[in-house]
Amino acid sequence: MRGSVIGSGSFGTALANVLAANCEDVRLWGREPTVVDAINTRHENPTYLPGIPISERVRATLDLQEALDGSELVVLATPSHATRQVLARAKDFLPRNVPIVTVSKGIENETLLTMTELLEDCLPEEFHPYLAVLSGPSFAKELARRMPTVVTIASHWDKVAVRCQKALQTETFRSYTSTDVVGVQYGGALKNVIAIAAGMADGLGMGHNARAAIITRGLAEITRLAVRKGANPLTLSGLSGMGDLVLTCTGELSRNRHVGMELGKGKKLADILGQMKEVAEGVKTARSARDLSLKTGVELPICQQVYLIAYEDKNAKMAVVDLMTRQPKSELV
Repeated sequence: MRGSVIGSGSFGTALANVLAANCEDVRLWGREPTVVDAINTRHENPTYLPGIPISERVRATLDLQEALDGSELVVLATPSHATRQVLARAKDFLPRNVPIVTVSKGIENETLLTMTELLEDCLPEEFHPYLAVLSGPSFAKELARRMPTVVTIASHWDKVAVRCQKALQTETFRSYTSTDVVGVQYGGALKNVIAIAAGMADGLGMGHNARAAIITRGLAEITRLAVRKGANPLTLSGLSGMGDLVLTCTGELSRNRHVGMELGKGKKLADILGQMKEVAEGVKTARSARDLSLKTGVELPICQQVYLIAYEDKNAKMAVVDLMTRQPKSELV
């Protein structure tokens, strides 16, 4: 079996290693010549996963056609804001009748499309039944180090999710299948915004009570919007909802929590992002969340405050005051 991974960042590289357990040949496409060369010569990605060995079955390339030729499973691991651009270059080389799994956790700013909706917008209809999404609590470094990781793979066609599940199953990587493509994606995308808020609370030194409140009320926001968009609310209590939310809001490896912590300490967003190698998806998704709230009428107060701090330079302490002094209401409303 041959598999393809489009995107040689930390998560794409880690998943290429997982695929290599079940595939004789894994092609990993990347933009950066130094990364591609290091993977092929040293079996390491020193930029994004330094010190972690990469299987010899993984071969990196700068050529999208080479990466996709003959593939029986395609994993899209590009940042959400770059996915449309990469697909425009890759779609002529995409194999037919094989699963295409997106692992990007974002909502496109301009269109407010989830990643599978974006793929449907970009690709001919014949590809649509084969689209899937992988999400759940999965830091790339732990995944690459073969530490136990459990995720959800969702597709409208259950047969596609099962094919992906089998291709990615290892002793340390387990997945569950779902047909709730909407719920899995909204959980994966919006938890990054809530993680920025949790990081802000930590950066402000507000303690464990505040963090627990942000996680819990953040889950309520995510569920409200996801259900409005057609999701099963039970999905948001699972791996791609609560599981991923807890990890991203508390884990030291969380890029989004890191951004929030630095904002809470008073640093400017541009300065924070300028010092990071990889994308914190929650920054762009905060804008999408704000726009979705306005469009749907669903209240997302935590996401709204993250947007105001990140894009309108609102004081983080004042944002907390505004959240705490909102009109009292029932918890389940």
